Amino acid sequence: METSQVTRWANQNQAVGGVGGVFPCTMAAACSRNHHRESRHSALGLFSAGNNMSCNSLWTLALVALTLSRCVADDDHEMEEFLKREYSLSKPYQGVGSLGSSHWELMGDAMVTTEQVRLTPDMQSRQGAVWGRMPCHLKDWEMQVHFKIHGKGKKNLNGDGLAIWYTKERTQKGPVFGNMDNFTGLGVFVDTYPNEEKQLEAQKKRYSPRTQRIFPFVLAMVGNGSISYDHERDGRPTELGGCNAMVRNLKHDTFLFIRYVRRRLTVMIDIDGQHEWRDCLDIPGVRLPEGYYFGATAVTGDLSDNHDIISLKLYQLTVLRSKKEEQEEEEDKITIPSVDNMDLLRLELVEERMSGVAIFFTVLFSMLGFIFLIVIGLVVYSHWNESRRKRFY
Repeated sequence: METSQVTRWANQNQAVGGVGGVFPCTMAAACSRNHHRESRHSALGLFSAGNNMSCNSLWTLALVALTLSRCVADDDHEMEEFLKREYSLSKPYQGVGSLGSSHWELMGDAMVTTEQVRLTPDMQSRQGAVWGRMPCHLKDWEMQVHFKIHGKGKKNLNGDGLAIWYTKERTQKGPVFGNMDNFTGLGVFVDTYPNEEKQLEAQKKRYSPRTQRIFPFVLAMVGNGSISYDHERDGRPTELGGCNAMVRNLKHDTFLFIRYVRRRLTVMIDIDGQHEWRDCLDIPGVRLPEGYYFGATAVTGDLSDNHDIISLKLYQLTVLRSKKEEQEEEEDKITIPSVDNMDLLRLELVEERMSGVAIFFTVLFSMLGFIFLIVIGLVVYSHWNESRRKRFY
């Protein structure tokens, strides 16, 4: 990782972590090529050089060398400690899909190759998934998803997208990107086909130009087992937020980053090939119980794409909490997924929808008012013209 990116991530971690903050081990999920480790080792090299110049004896040099070697060993141990391999999926995908020999289970049309786990091929009416077999009991975590969506279809002639899940249920087929509807937990969707916005007239009536979307689009949703995903409206009524993400048919790597820390959900994307994360959504007050399962699903319909997962890497985050915070969280144990400010988010959505209606009525009443003024003007002018003619007689 470049130095500027390390600094940027440190600032972000401090902002998210609050007073306690998130330890530097969270950098592990910031990049797919272990740039963080290269930066640390480079820093250690500079530290060694500085100490070599300042040491005046061979014994001091030996002591510094011994200390550095122990630090490097401890650093490697720390990285292994926070990368949770039992919840992670990466090459060479050893034993994935086989009974009893892997932490991951394949479903439907998903298949494993040497380069990726292909959830669906570029064929119509396919559905595939990969699900973790072990429930995750981490309080704070972040997931880095290395994925690829590609196919022969042109823009808006492809579909339908993929989803990353942290849910109570697993291995349940359904209409929500290959998973069941009315799910319990978190879903982060990479939606590549505009079901609602293909009807341009309906979309223009419902949304203002500011809120009309460009697809593909990344969005997140929290379900409690009774909330349905509105497929025809691309999930707008229940979404927490989202961003556009042009992820199809790119030559460079594409990444999705999901962080859950202190009941705050953050989603970022890296799709430009610059190894820099771009903010997508950041929502406080998200309550997710422990003990749910991670998974990835994808589906195609009349239109299709290859939906590939190259890796899913989960990192445990170490977050300092005060005794008061720990006591409050213990007393307020989460059993059902929820979002504290969901009513406010829905209100904003209604306001966005009403903005288009408001524009329509504003234009309508403006035109009626203009016509009324013209009629009044014509009446006044006719009366004035008639009275003028009478004066001549």
